[in-house]
Amino acid sequence: MITVSACPIASYKVGMKMPRLKQRNNREETSMATLKTQTRTQTRDPNSSPIISEGMPDEHVTLVTGFLSHLGISDAPPETSATKDFYSDLLSGLLKVDSITRGRVMCSFSVIPAVANHYGGLHGGAVAAVAERMAVACARTVVGAEKELFLGELRVSYLSSAQLNVELVADGSLVKSGRNITVISVEFRVKTSGKLAYTAHATFYNMPAPKL
Repeated sequence: MITVSACPIASYKVGMKMPRLKQRNNREETSMATLKTQTRTQTRDPNSSPIISEGMPDEHVTLVTGFLSHLGISDAPPETSATKDFYSDLLSGLLKVDSITRGRVMCSFSVIPAVANHYGGLHGGAVAAVAERMAVACARTVVGAEKELFLGELRVSYLSSAQLNVELVADGSLVKSGRNITVISVEFRVKTSGKLAYTAHATFYNMPAPKL
């Protein structure tokens, strides 16, 4: 027999659904409390040894720590990098503007040591940084100064590697632009062969600029 409850949540069979719901809530609360406790106990000195999960195979631990150590992940950065906005300084003077038209901006640049990774190729972070700058520049060909551009999403695909001294052409083009959103596509191609190395898609929110 089905009994209608005065509780606005739902109808239920007496002694069945509601107790199960309470048990589930109790389990969830216990799990959250356990997680918070574990998080507090794992707060540690960044210079101490890493916490290794029980059951983690020694071979895998060695591979992971060896890889990170090989990249110098824990090495102190050079003193020259302690300046404000140092990352942007790495890109200063990197891009050469080739053409600007409505909805399209093209630039070229060479892979120099400052933006190369450990393996001698263009660093993935540098690809994203250049893509963002290209996207902003391209968006500004259709979005006026009366609106601010806020980056909502940046997706990058790494299709191949561009090694040191390779010259690339970055081609930013407008996908669509409306009242509130502007979408830009950026392609990176090797200048000599035309081979596609990287692609990026950026979505901007067009917001009215504040009036002072």
